Amino acid sequence: MSADTSLTQQTLAAHPVLVVADHAGGLLTAGATEVLTLARSLTSGPVEAIALVSDPDLDGLARYGAGTVYVPDFPDGVSPSVSAVAAEAVLQVAAGTEASAILLVSTFAGKELAPRLALGLGSGAIVDATGVHRGPAQDGAAEGELLVSKTVLQATWDTVCRVTSGVPVIAVKPTAVDAEPVEGIESALVRVPVEISQTARAVEVTASRSYPRDGAVPLSEARAVVAGGRGTEGDFSLLHELAELLDAAVGATRDATDEGWIDHAAQIGQTGATIAPRLYLGAGISGAIHHTAGISAAETIVAINTDSEAPIFELADLGIVGDLHDVLPQAIAALREHQAASSAGQT
Repeated sequence: MSADTSLTQQTLAAHPVLVVADHAGGLLTAGATEVLTLARSLTSGPVEAIALVSDPDLDGLARYGAGTVYVPDFPDGVSPSVSAVAAEAVLQVAAGTEASAILLVSTFAGKELAPRLALGLGSGAIVDATGVHRGPAQDGAAEGELLVSKTVLQATWDTVCRVTSGVPVIAVKPTAVDAEPVEGIESALVRVPVEISQTARAVEVTASRSYPRDGAVPLSEARAVVAGGRGTEGDFSLLHELAELLDAAVGATRDATDEGWIDHAAQIGQTGATIAPRLYLGAGISGAIHHTAGISAAETIVAINTDSEAPIFELADLGIVGDLHDVLPQAIAALREHQAASSAGQT
């Protein structure tokens, strides 16, 4: 690796990092706050954001470090919910910056947007990243080059990737980073007129409908997940009670959703959601591969099952052999007691 190339990478480390900041209900999403936090660690320069909404959450963007916030000014009748439209807008905004990387949240929309951006930039895209850092010169990578961690092959391998040319486009998995606010930043809004091609306009949004959340934490954003399988015998009430105490999402196996015990949106595994929470607690789940493929990236796995030979115990950091209907009430009582003691200590 030549000294000139290393110098280029070190110079890029001072350039802005550009974040496509997701919004929901007029506010930054949790995933966007995490990606903004990560972006601050990747540059000695500013963090800038693109908001694909007309009225972005400037207070939230400032709180997590975005100095300049670009808002594309779309032509009438053009919706950024179409990925081709969003990509053209982001590319036009990015062309006016000196961004060394573009970061976004690895949602379904983010994973559709990332390759379009990479194609337009003549670079590469990495999705479902679990970590990003600027590394030392090694194994063909230049000093200060962005190295991206991600799991592959159903989370059985940990890999480190890099984009070898152009501006890297990196979609970061929700919950991969702890969001941390920063003080002293004021966000300045810059509206940017954009032109959208006839090709991108070929898809038109004729109607849309927003489905309000029921207050539960979405699986993809949850730092803790409580999941149930056939061992619940169709009763998820204890799991919901525990999840509420842990501020956790409730998940399930395919068997449980097929039985109609819980909505299919809660399904985890090969044909459901792949999650990476800090804590996964599986109750009454045997651990078939089509489910465990979706939980292997969890930081800590706790399993409760009456069968001591259940395959899930091979993955578990903590295994409890017992009936969930006996174990979970004890866990709930202990958590309530702990929370009550904590509250009493603060008053």
